[in-house]
Amino acid sequence: MNATVRLTDPNSAAAPTFAQPFEMLEACHERVHRSLDLLARLRAHVATQGADEQARQAAHDVLRYFDVAAPHHHLDEELHVFPLLLARGTPATVAVVERLQVEHRQMEIRWQTARIVLEALAAGHRSALDAPADAALDAFVELYADHVRAEEDIVYPEGEALLDAQALAAMGDEMRRRRGAA
Repeated sequence: MNATVRLTDPNSAAAPTFAQPFEMLEACHERVHRSLDLLARLRAHVATQGADEQARQAAHDVLRYFDVAAPHHHLDEELHVFPLLLARGTPATVAVVERLQVEHRQMEIRWQTARIVLEALAAGHRSALDAPADAALDAFVELYADHVRAEEDIVYPEGEALLDAQALAAMGDEMRRRRGAA
């Protein structure tokens, strides 16, 4: 990777407020995509440049996102979106939500394996990116594509349509409080 190409993304968009909880959930998906893109660029960088300072920082950035923000995001869905749709959604939507709940557990498991690889890269160990590590990272990344699409195309629109302004405000307030935000 030459000196003009950055592993980090300097053009991150401003996030919506907690007053718009479904927009926040979608913004989180944008950050998931950026983090997974960063992971792809990190892997390509390590293959040619090794676990240099840029690679170590990128590994730290991916770790931070999936250790901190992603669990909050999944909990938002598990507390506010999935129960609503399991109770009031169409049978087809209920089936999608049940699949997404299983995928959240799979993501947690796959993240623990991917996390080990990223911690090693963050510590400067280029050898951490061997064939089994590549397979673990691929498995983690692949799970997200259909998952995010189902949430954005089916789950979020149907969930938001079932909530009135007061319920949306309560959802946003709870999300904000759980994160300790002002």
